[in-house]
Amino acid sequence: MLLTPFANIEKLASERKGGKAALEKLLAEHKPLTSKQLAVITDDRYLATMTRCVFNAGFNWKVIEHKWQGFEEAFHGFNPKGLAHLPPQQWDAYTSDKRIVRNAIKIGAVLDNAHFVWRTAEQQGSFAKVFAQWPSDDQIGLMAWLHKEGARLGGNTAMYFIRFMGKDSFILSGDVIARLQASGVAIADKPTSKRDLKQVQAAFNQWHEQTGFGYTRLSRIASMSIGKNYQAAPGMEED
Repeated sequence: MLLTPFANIEKLASERKGGKAALEKLLAEHKPLTSKQLAVITDDRYLATMTRCVFNAGFNWKVIEHKWQGFEEAFHGFNPKGLAHLPPQQWDAYTSDKRIVRNAIKIGAVLDNAHFVWRTAEQQGSFAKVFAQWPSDDQIGLMAWLHKEGARLGGNTAMYFIRFMGKDSFILSGDVIARLQASGVAIADKPTSKRDLKQVQAAFNQWHEQTGFGYTRLSRIASMSIGKNYQAAPGMEED
């Protein structure tokens, strides 16, 4: 695949953000964790982050953030085995529980994902172990696994879950997609097909080999090199 050299993309991002030092300051805000660090995160935190990403999808994130302590209390700290064994009447009661967002479909996803995390832990020792060891040069494989085995963990939800857990990863924001397209990657405006995702992964792998940069760094620089984001954006919205 013939791609725009990443040095050119980094130069554009640096110019747009006020220079190399300003760009580095922005990039320092979101450093990925190591595999060892990811492997020791308890499985309840993986289920909690899954749940947060599932509820964030289609909702105002600030609403979920404001109610999050209620989620933690209602779902008993997100212990996967404990939630998987709650009686059906408890799950029915969640649809009228004011501590959480009362969306029956997404509440059902909490139960399904509790089984997913618990089942993986029973088979592999821990969910964290599987997640931590998955190579970043096969992020689309990890996304496919989450989508197949989990509930409502497809597309952007999977990408945000991977990133929010701290794994080195790309996010296909509008600006990242635009940069990939401008760099010679023939993908749709919403790259969801297997072909498009393979193209995306191949591009990031090539840039990684070219620069030695991690995937989070590559993704964030790509997002800052194009579009209207000339100034620093808060949180994760920039990428």
